[in-house]
Amino acid sequence: MKDPRVIFAGTPEFALASLSALAEAGFVPVAVLTQPDRPAGRGKRMTASPVKRFATERGIPVMQPATLRDEGIVAELQALEPDVMIVAAYGLILPQNVLDIPVMGCLNVHASLLPRWRGAAPIQAAILAGDQTSGISLMSMTAGLDCGPLLAAAALDITADETAGELHDRLANLGGELLVAKLGDILEKKIAAIPQDESKATYAGKIHTRDARLDWSQNADDLERRVRAYNPVPGAFFFVDNSLRVKCWRAVCAADIDARPGTVVASGPEGVDVACAAGGLRLLELQLPGKRRVHAREFANQLDLAGRELS
Repeated sequence: MKDPRVIFAGTPEFALASLSALAEAGFVPVAVLTQPDRPAGRGKRMTASPVKRFATERGIPVMQPATLRDEGIVAELQALEPDVMIVAAYGLILPQNVLDIPVMGCLNVHASLLPRWRGAAPIQAAILAGDQTSGISLMSMTAGLDCGPLLAAAALDITADETAGELHDRLANLGGELLVAKLGDILEKKIAAIPQDESKATYAGKIHTRDARLDWSQNADDLERRVRAYNPVPGAFFFVDNSLRVKCWRAVCAADIDARPGTVVASGPEGVDVACAAGGLRLLELQLPGKRRVHAREFANQLDLAGRELS
């Protein structure tokens, strides 16, 4: 198909990688959908999404509806006469009357190997579960949650110490590469869509701050993955004296520790060793409220945790 009319829908950095790849490959969208500007930073200034900033800099028309369940917005999208809509981490539900607008339908760039980890937080879910592989799926969108037929996929290995932020960046780039490599064949109907195997479906729910709290009654392996899964958002944390909240950005499993879970048995230049239900967790990078992240050796000058019980 020559010069397809593309609408792109996306909001954060993950989506930007796909939009940038499309534009560089010559698939410049006729319009971009992205979420409304939001307050951000300490000053809570209204801030445009990465996708909006990219589109604005390149003169691509931007639409920022608060919802797509609006007849006026639907009419605007219909007037664009799109051949395809490409969706990547947009953040709004596409109702059926929107899914039906593009001649070739809507394609989604999803950060997992579907049907594993449908839902809002597939990157974090993969790390929490100890998955050794992740990847990108391109699917034809339906009204259900990430359950449309698959058009293409690409896998990568999750490294042993990889954080969600690091995996996010690699998957974002992979998503853009896969999208550009397959879009032409998809539009020319050279790729057959394959239904997902519902018996293998798993779900990654929305992340809440409370999910990132370190529970010392769990095994050290589980807690080490939790630290990586919630780096950088929202950041794993624990409490000292049931009141002072400390964030942990990096940790590794340590030798078995014979102590009550949550007890700090050692605090030195190598790290802070904490007893868990099974094994020990060595905290390597920590952060007090209002302070910067520091290595454990520097953290000891701010707060001595030796012998303390964490919660």
